[in-house]
Amino acid sequence: MEIIENVYQLDCASHGHVFFIRSDEGILIDTGMPGLAEQILAELKSLDVAIQSITKILLTHHDIDHIGNAKALQEATQAEVWAPQQDVPYIMGEKNRPGIKRIMQAVVHPQKPSISGVYQENQSFGAVRVIHAPGHTPGHSIFHYKNVLFIGDLFQESKGKLKQLPQFYIWNKEEANRSISIIKELQYDSICPSHGMPIKRGVVTEDFLKKF
Repeated sequence: MEIIENVYQLDCASHGHVFFIRSDEGILIDTGMPGLAEQILAELKSLDVAIQSITKILLTHHDIDHIGNAKALQEATQAEVWAPQQDVPYIMGEKNRPGIKRIMQAVVHPQKPSISGVYQENQSFGAVRVIHAPGHTPGHSIFHYKNVLFIGDLFQESKGKLKQLPQFYIWNKEEANRSISIIKELQYDSICPSHGMPIKRGVVTEDFLKKF
């Protein structure tokens, strides 16, 4: 699905979306549930993307449905993998995920990528700006590119409405609420959540953001 020119939500990753930005360098945002690497690569090729043109894989946070194919895609593309510093210990298996996520990590074991770098304050990758938005996880980050926001699991879309993820998926609700309020200060036309469909700025987004 093309969101704007040269910005795509890949159809093959329906739970935990994967986004691709074709800019000066190819950038993937998140990598979906484990086991989708070949499908992701095939869909990118169908978009006439040269796999070696992908130079950065940017992870919003440590959840398994976001890091699931990071290692396989890194090996296929030779891209750098970047992540929030606070989430790296969970990605690398040095810390256990809290709550229900601990059960999930006991069942699903994504391979660990090589972390090339961690986001710094006000960091950008070309025109892609990193914004620290903790709460869902300690280091949860979102990305701003042109008029599009990639919000990870900050909140989700369902049947045309916006809502937060269930409480048991949220590391710190107070932090998450503060991070959602950041959106009100940003310029954008479209929001791309990791769960649900992209949504245009309008009554639905404004009514939701008024709560924070």
